[in-house]
Amino acid sequence: MSAADSATEAYAALQRKDYETAASAFRRALQLEPEHVEFRKELAYTLLKMGDTEAARDEFAQVVARDPKDWHSALEYGYLCHETGEVATARGVFHRVGQQGDPDSRRAAEQAFRNVDDPLGASIQRWTSVLAKAPDDFSAHLELAKAAEYRQEARLSAQHYMRAWQIKPSERGLLVQAARMMRAAGDDEGATAALLAASRGSNPRAADQARDLLPSRHPYAGEYRKALAIEPANIELRRELAFLWLAVNKPAEAEMEFQQLLRYAPDDPLALAQLGLMLLARDDVQGATKLLEKVIAGKDEALAAKVKKALDEKKFRPRTSVAPPGNVPHRIMGDRSYAAGYLKDAERYYQAARESDPQDPEILLKLGRTYNMLRQDDEAIRYFDIARRSTAPAVRQEAERSYRALRDGRSRIQTTTWILPMFSSRWQTAFTYGQMKSEWRLGRVPFLPYASLRFVGDSHRAAGALTPQYLSESSFILGLGIRTKLWRNAFAWAEAGNAIRYRNRQDIGRAVPDYRGGVSFSKGWGKGVGAATRGWFAETVLDAVTLSRFRWNLIAYSQNRVGYTLPPLGLLQWQAVWNGNFTTDRKREAWANFTDSGPGFRARMKWMPPSMMLSLDLLQGRYWIEKDNPRPALYRDVRAGVWYAFTR
Repeated sequence: MSAADSATEAYAALQRKDYETAASAFRRALQLEPEHVEFRKELAYTLLKMGDTEAARDEFAQVVARDPKDWHSALEYGYLCHETGEVATARGVFHRVGQQGDPDSRRAAEQAFRNVDDPLGASIQRWTSVLAKAPDDFSAHLELAKAAEYRQEARLSAQHYMRAWQIKPSERGLLVQAARMMRAAGDDEGATAALLAASRGSNPRAADQARDLLPSRHPYAGEYRKALAIEPANIELRRELAFLWLAVNKPAEAEMEFQQLLRYAPDDPLALAQLGLMLLARDDVQGATKLLEKVIAGKDEALAAKVKKALDEKKFRPRTSVAPPGNVPHRIMGDRSYAAGYLKDAERYYQAARESDPQDPEILLKLGRTYNMLRQDDEAIRYFDIARRSTAPAVRQEAERSYRALRDGRSRIQTTTWILPMFSSRWQTAFTYGQMKSEWRLGRVPFLPYASLRFVGDSHRAAGALTPQYLSESSFILGLGIRTKLWRNAFAWAEAGNAIRYRNRQDIGRAVPDYRGGVSFSKGWGKGVGAATRGWFAETVLDAVTLSRFRWNLIAYSQNRVGYTLPPLGLLQWQAVWNGNFTTDRKREAWANFTDSGPGFRARMKWMPPSMMLSLDLLQGRYWIEKDNPRPALYRDVRAGVWYAFTR
């Protein structure tokens, strides 16, 4: 279908006020002709009619970017920005149109500009008066900063965001806001210092925002100093700067930073250990021992072991290098860089640590992780492969998992197998469901072809126990199909093959054609079984399937669980759950329209494979269509099963 055809469909849908269809058709037209301004403008107005103001605003932004002299669209964009809270952008748009637009647009824009600017100016004056009487009023500083930001007075805004943060240091997001305003005012050095301070702190959200705005390189020493001038008590900043001085072989500066750090955090074990080892390096045994004894008495056993080793050796000659024994500085700098997201620096430090101790398995594992994050998978696989041959059990296990996951993820053919044996008291029957599926990866092609072998079986000799949502019974089902991703956890698939029965039936042949297809969505939230901490979780699976063997009936079912992951009991990891399931179909057949819910229990032992799970559910259900239904409307069911899956 051409762009013009899609547009024709959209206009027809607009005439009958089918706005969703119109919007979809305009989007298809724009995929084919993204520079077509009229289609984009029509889409924006359609979205407005649908009430999707933010999406309409974004489309008008695209219109204005492609045709800056479309003054009417620019005004629409400004109005929508103001309506959706982007006041500064709206003010800028009105100012531009008021200066450059045609006479009618200028008049409208000038009025709109005054409507935005005058209240902002009044707000700035009002809050300035408040601060003249109460200089430490947090709310006044914050409101003044926001008004100045909207009015595009960046320097004034930065000043008051910074003061608001100084009054409430726990509000670290204000430090990021101050940095944004500094950058808008042209103060790049001040902005970098503020962002660096914000990126090392107790607020994860503010730290992530700051890291996104920082340069990708590792900070310079001068930037650390400016950041510490903003926040002298930032322990992480001081520690990083001290180790940076060590890395560039400036021991005097490093010692000074460690001493400053201990003024703010007298019991910091890493600073105590490093400063103590530096004192040992210049034969100040008395001063070093005072610091190192605190480390030995502390909770960091690995660090205490290194300190004990240094004290036992008693070979404290003056050295040009003040690095502690082994590769501690490089490893620590690597850990800090990795945690901060400076992956290239982490790579460099870990490589330096590996040169000092080529057989350290933890360094090999960390190099594998770093190269994996850098998307240098060949190098990552190489280091994981070396680390998985280590004699250290924890390193060997993690490296083995990472090696297999990365190798399997890069394989052109990936085979997934799952199996679910279960018993149902409702049917007095044991069932087994399973599938082995091999998918072929074809580069950037948006779908995956696959070959599948399904198994559906039960313990009854008769063929009367039918579970329609699993599509078949007492059969091996061979098929070829394709799968494509629709959105995040949603997939569509189609398959053609043959169902081969392993049990004779009078009403159907041994081998029959089997065609099926559908869409599937699954999602989980919260603390899954095996999580390090207890907590709530929820899971949902939504499927819609159509298949030839049921006269192309469309069957939809939803399986949902909510529950709580309980603390482990020894090797037992377990969850209490509540189930809620729903099944329906297009043909409204009695057997395919029911709901059930009830409590359950899921558990696994720590020694089991990660994907193995035991379950026990107690369900109360109801059929919602009673006509021609031989079964009772209400039923109870005890279901016990084992789920296991693996990928190769």
